[in-house]
Amino acid sequence: MRRRPPGQDEATTWEREVPRSGVMEGLVALLLAVAGVCAAAFAVLYVLDASTQLLGLSLGLAFAALAAALVVAGKRVVPQETAILDKPPLPDPEEREEVRELVRDAGEGVSRRGLIVGAAGVAGCGLGAALVLPIASLGPGADARLARTPWRRGRYLVDEEGERFGPDDLALGGFLTAFPEGADKEEVGSPVILARLRSQELDLPPERRGWAQDGVVAYSKICTHAGCAVAMFRYPLYPPQTPPPALVCPCHYSTFDPRNGGERTFGPAARALPQLPLMLDAQRRFVAGGPLSGRPGPSYLTVRK
Repeated sequence: MRRRPPGQDEATTWEREVPRSGVMEGLVALLLAVAGVCAAAFAVLYVLDASTQLLGLSLGLAFAALAAALVVAGKRVVPQETAILDKPPLPDPEEREEVRELVRDAGEGVSRRGLIVGAAGVAGCGLGAALVLPIASLGPGADARLARTPWRRGRYLVDEEGERFGPDDLALGGFLTAFPEGADKEEVGSPVILARLRSQELDLPPERRGWAQDGVVAYSKICTHAGCAVAMFRYPLYPPQTPPPALVCPCHYSTFDPRNGGERTFGPAARALPQLPLMLDAQRRFVAGGPLSGRPGPSYLTVRK
């Protein structure tokens, strides 16, 4: 409550009382702290390469807590008051001091200002880190990372169960996904798709004539358009044998010819699938005859070449 200034008559006396709610202020501080913790959790999960679902959940909770804190603060903590007073110029020093006091008291109604400011700092730091940290994903090392693959001469091919296999395990018209033995299956350059055709159908470039074994060819499983998995193999077994054999990406239907080195025959892909040379060991199990013929993965950086 404000006292009547000295010399002011009863008719111009006015009073104001602003409620203060420690519970609501504490709730605002708690929500801001929750926003900061959730945002910090997003940053940690991002560094740990967690799933997209966890990243979205942590960041979503951070923004939800921040929004709730702002709503509670606006409705229950910050005073809501509108007043218009017509006053003449203030030549009296006492009246000028009164105005200064009104300005100083503009923050009335917030009794735990330090707590709220501290919680807001926590939320700001956490959200700042959550928003800035993903910039690291725009770094320049993607192309070099795609160029490195685990395929080397002498490395065995294994199936999804980690078992070695050979051409006798693949029927005519069959296909399967293979990985380099002992390597990380999640690397872009790891998965290859093997398909078995009739040997007389193959028309590989001269420098690749020895890359197929018993009609089996191997190509990178990652489509050269947008990086989806080449997951379909079209192989007509009975006349008329049209359309011809093809490896197909189901995302945008880029189509590659397994007979002549994985050349693109249809769709938006800009280049052929990289091919893996195959050899057989003494037990007729597949072994890599060398690295892939080209950089695996999407062609974002080479689409104009």
